[in-house]
Amino acid sequence: MSRHVRKAVLMAGLALLAGAGTAAADDTRVALVPGGPHPYFAAWERAGKDAARDFKLAAADYKVPQKWELSTQNQLLESLVTQGYNAFLVFPGDPVGSVSTVAELADSGAPVIATAGCLKDPSEAQFCLGTDVGNSAYLGTKELLKAMAGKKRILHVTGFLVDPNTQLRIDAVEKAAKEDGAQVVQVIADIDAPEPAEEKINAYLAAHAADVDGIVSTAWVPSVVAANALRRIGDKRIQMVAIDHDEVVLKAIKDGFLHGTMLQNPYGQAYIGSHVVDRLRNGCTIKADAPWKTNALTSHFVDSGTVFVGADKVDTYVSAMQDITKNLLASFDATYLNCNS
Repeated sequence: MSRHVRKAVLMAGLALLAGAGTAAADDTRVALVPGGPHPYFAAWERAGKDAARDFKLAAADYKVPQKWELSTQNQLLESLVTQGYNAFLVFPGDPVGSVSTVAELADSGAPVIATAGCLKDPSEAQFCLGTDVGNSAYLGTKELLKAMAGKKRILHVTGFLVDPNTQLRIDAVEKAAKEDGAQVVQVIADIDAPEPAEEKINAYLAAHAADVDGIVSTAWVPSVVAANALRRIGDKRIQMVAIDHDEVVLKAIKDGFLHGTMLQNPYGQAYIGSHVVDRLRNGCTIKADAPWKTNALTSHFVDSGTVFVGADKVDTYVSAMQDITKNLLASFDATYLNCNS
């Protein structure tokens, strides 16, 4: 994209000039672009529609690359610029490789927020809005250790290694385990897709189920596959804490095959992010002295919220995340933005 986006921006600008009078110059058209197809991001579509309605945006559209490949995402972003999108929420296809792409978008005048995953500093993203994945994985592992009642052997199943969040999760699980004298006996990564998850998790449990006391999953698809595997085994000795809110995971919690799950807030990321990029297009600026959090990738991080849900709260998890979104939005402008109105 870096070789072509400037030409694309010029073409888009000429098209807008040619059609002057058909749309207001300050209309905000947000593109919500994940790294590739994945169920985690499905909530972005509904959130974008709600944000367009509630904040009176010209558009806030969910646009998914056909596959998890940096060049594919870059080509999509280039196309969206030519289509007149002028604000972006982007899950980085690569925390380093996406930096130049975001710089080109920013050079075109489009505000960009790294969403659900962060870019490596320095970058032209306004900030990163996402789950504090290290904290979520750490807290989930601590909940697992409580359920394991002194047993110490943990299997960790997790996501794509190109995902900037995966290494943060691996490190956090290891840290939590070491603090309790537990051992992560195996990390199975790069399995946040059905085929590799089915193959590797089922093979490992077939050979080593007796060698683990607990499973922590820090990615969506491994959570579903591991939950189904424990149900098939039928022995509730192995404790498990998952991530996200797939129906398979929620039912497994109700039925006692899982101890619980760590919820994220994809809806809130897209809804609040769409509001913020619109505000930035209409005169607001980022507060340099805002209470930013720091992680391994960036010093400008905002936590979109996480919460542990066990069997006692599994039926009310939606309201828990709605409350987090409402509270974050209510104070966001005053906390992070300089605005004249």
